[in-house]
Amino acid sequence: MANKAQVLYEFTAEAGNNELSVREGETITIINQNVGGGWIEAQNSNGDVGLVPEDYIEVNSSAAPSAPQTQAAVGSYDAYSSEPAYTQGTNGSDPWSSSAWTANNSPPGNWDYGGQQQTPAFQQQGSLDDDEWDDESDDGRSAGGYSQAEDGGATQRGGTLHPSMKISLNKFPFSKTPNPEVYLLGKLPNKGKEKLSIYMGEVGPVWLYPQTPLDCIVADPKKGTKMYGLKSYIEYQITPSTTNRAVNHRYKHFDWLYERLLEKFGSAIPIPCLPDKQITGRFDDDFIKMRMERLQGWMSRMCRHPVVCESEVFQLFVTYKDERDWKVGKRKAEKDETMGVMIFSTIEPEAPDLDPIEVEQKCDMYSRFTKSMDDGVKDLLNVGHLHWKRCTGPLQKEYQKIGKAFQNLSNVFTTSGYTGETTLTEALTATGRTYEDIAEIVASQPKQDLHFLLETNSEYKGLLGCFPDTIGVHKAAIEKWKEADRLVAMNKINHQDKLTMAKRLSTMSYSLQAEMNHFHSNRIYDYNRVMRLYLEQQVKFYETIADKLRQALGQYADL
Repeated sequence: MANKAQVLYEFTAEAGNNELSVREGETITIINQNVGGGWIEAQNSNGDVGLVPEDYIEVNSSAAPSAPQTQAAVGSYDAYSSEPAYTQGTNGSDPWSSSAWTANNSPPGNWDYGGQQQTPAFQQQGSLDDDEWDDESDDGRSAGGYSQAEDGGATQRGGTLHPSMKISLNKFPFSKTPNPEVYLLGKLPNKGKEKLSIYMGEVGPVWLYPQTPLDCIVADPKKGTKMYGLKSYIEYQITPSTTNRAVNHRYKHFDWLYERLLEKFGSAIPIPCLPDKQITGRFDDDFIKMRMERLQGWMSRMCRHPVVCESEVFQLFVTYKDERDWKVGKRKAEKDETMGVMIFSTIEPEAPDLDPIEVEQKCDMYSRFTKSMDDGVKDLLNVGHLHWKRCTGPLQKEYQKIGKAFQNLSNVFTTSGYTGETTLTEALTATGRTYEDIAEIVASQPKQDLHFLLETNSEYKGLLGCFPDTIGVHKAAIEKWKEADRLVAMNKINHQDKLTMAKRLSTMSYSLQAEMNHFHSNRIYDYNRVMRLYLEQQVKFYETIADKLRQALGQYADL
């Protein structure tokens, strides 16, 4: 007997994608529960058959499922429906010269990274088109309208939701900080080829940067299908500057890369999340354009990091030769043992050991700065969102009303019958039209300048949201070192172990200092460029308005 299921949330099907629209509270019949990718095939009461997100329904408990099915709570990491989840694109060597910095046709959408890193929950296997990977299973947040993204985790099933509210399919953030004791007191693996060098520069400890900078261009999105046309996806072309040979990746491949980078480097390097997922509208041109811009930005940020861009897994992503090369490299990356806190075992600072007290002081300083900057970025985003809404709403309407009022007065003047006021009435009418033109200029201006400012701040909001977890690893290591005397007194470790802990804590501190110096360097560069762009566009904006007002002024006679 076919299973029955209750629809928990309304879902609107996309045309041409074999999906089925369902209403909240509707009872549907499950035809195939093993479609995969977070979908099930179902039939409604009208006999229509199509695909429905499995997290949007609840199978009736009275009927046993036809096959074992992994059902994740809304917002959790479903091993069969996850797609690994961000900066301004690059074109050539200048990360600000990309087409990503052209005006968008619509206000940027919600880009909420949630400010948290996410932990990998499974090891993905297979080739570029592995069926166990999800297609374009994005979350349901709208791609249009620059409304303020809310902080907080994914929406939980059972919560109060509006019937039309979409469910976030993003993964849960880290549940706990990795245990640094594994590195501080554990036996370190033999050093292989992997070595992360830190040297003392003018600003202090810095990562060793590659001699040839890496840049990648994300472009040419194309729609493809799988499962005999039942499911569709978008594939992007990525061209690295080092080879100029394009490789193709779907969103889920970016997601896989994000998970690998987070698992490998997350304890030492903040890895920002990818753009949000989306259930509906993911094949709309505006959404594809926005996602490509943000994937370009995320890739640019990764390319600019000296450790990430040189890593074997990142190089695999941008330079694999064929499907076999990708498959072999992918499985090798998933078996990498130098993960989490053990990444510190590959770091070799060319500097003397630091005093643990100095380590703690620097850690606290970085924690305070990143928290303060995070607050400042969020405040600017809030103000920017409100200003965008004013420009496209009340402010635009005010200018339109002023324009109409001038034209109405001009119409009244024409009824006077006085022959000597033609010049005045024509000038008044032109002034009214000028203010209507200004209204349109005001409404379109945020796309020319505020868009880029908000995108940059959204990017930094996501990046800054990763720092608490990364710095938390260092704080936990400091607390563990503080216990060293007690552990020695209890004969759990010896004096040499305590010295080893201090030395390794010093290595961790050098990595944090190098990372913060990299962050500050990028921050100064990014904000200098985006503020210059913003103010240049603001100057053009006000000059355009001034020119229009001068033209209107010139139509009035000098009596």
